[in-house]
Amino acid sequence: MFIKLFAIALPVFFAIDMIWLGLVAKDFYRAQIGTLIKPDVNWTAAIIFYLIFIAGLVVFVITPAVEKSSWTHALLFGALFGLVCYATYDLTNLAVAKDWPLLVTIVDLAWGAVLAASVSVVTYFIASKIGL
Repeated sequence: MFIKLFAIALPVFFAIDMIWLGLVAKDFYRAQIGTLIKPDVNWTAAIIFYLIFIAGLVVFVITPAVEKSSWTHALLFGALFGLVCYATYDLTNLAVAKDWPLLVTIVDLAWGAVLAASVSVVTYFIASKIGL
């Protein structure tokens, strides 16, 4: 079941995150941390992050939600998982990086929770629809 849920979650995650990064928050991040942003994305690092993050979502959130037949489990634990993961990055930066903006941390924590909850719920409903 892991592979099937992963195959569903991967494009869902990518689509939602690309809308956020490419359209919604692009100017926000440039304004806040523009001097830290590389001109070219390191796609190897980005892909590794996506694969690890989605694997975690599938193992710790989506599979248990499917087994419990509970979209609310997907929603709540997805939000918690996203918050914890994004907090690891952002709160570490806030603690050790010079001039790291508090606003970026707050926005990223909220985004991590929304993104992971959304991916978890959408993947749950697709999985339910196709009989997983």
